[in-house]
Amino acid sequence: MTAAEKKKRVESEEMLILMRVINENPQMTQRDLSSRMGLSLGKINFLIKSLIEKGFIKADNFKNSNNKISYLYLLTPAGIEEKTRITCRFLKRKMEEYEKLENEIRHLKKEVDLLDNSVPEGH
Repeated sequence: MTAAEKKKRVESEEMLILMRVINENPQMTQRDLSSRMGLSLGKINFLIKSLIEKGFIKADNFKNSNNKISYLYLLTPAGIEEKTRITCRFLKRKMEEYEKLENEIRHLKKEVDLLDNSVPEGH
């Protein structure tokens, strides 16, 4: 996997997580999103702008409890479709990783069993 492919995959996962969080709590500020996701405020801003440009989310103004104007981030129908597509790709990749790990664990267990059987008792 090239560095560009790896970066795209990471960004895709970050977008998926961001879309999940926005879907659950649309009134979160970018600062709250940054804190919740463990990403810099600049990265959150970049991801949100990208999602807005792609038409996956929209930002509406509203007055929060402090009477300040804030944004309400909402997934668009296209955003819901994209979230579903990313989720399917993510699930497929994680299942492949899981199967590889299961095979590796089986192989390691066989190795350990063989080693246990070949070592004389008392050693």
